[in-house]
Amino acid sequence: MASAYYEFYRGSSIGMALTDSLDELITSGAITPQLAMKVLQQFDKSLADTMVKQVKTKTSLKVPTILPSSVSANRPVHNLQGHLHTYRLCDDVWTFIVKNPSFKMESNEAVSAPRIKIIACKNGDAIEAGKK
Repeated sequence: MASAYYEFYRGSSIGMALTDSLDELITSGAITPQLAMKVLQQFDKSLADTMVKQVKTKTSLKVPTILPSSVSANRPVHNLQGHLHTYRLCDDVWTFIVKNPSFKMESNEAVSAPRIKIIACKNGDAIEAGKK
């Protein structure tokens, strides 16, 4: 059975550390590759669920480029301004590259960076609902 959750959190520092640890355990014979895959699938699910339930900050995207209507923010709360360099949709996953973004946080603190990558996708519940 394929996982109903996206695997991109595996590329985070905690995901990489988990993958390295699982590789060591497999190499030493402490666990099987099948158990390692189950652990990674649970990691994907747990992290996705945590992001949905625990992250409360919302943001809107204001860029000088016209976005497709399917991308527009429905409930803007905070501001992100910058230049939308690239956007694409593949397998129900939106990827945005924003250059020179500036965020206005809940505390009205302004944060900026030279470039950010935003990945937006359906959560696991939406994916499961689509399979029914």
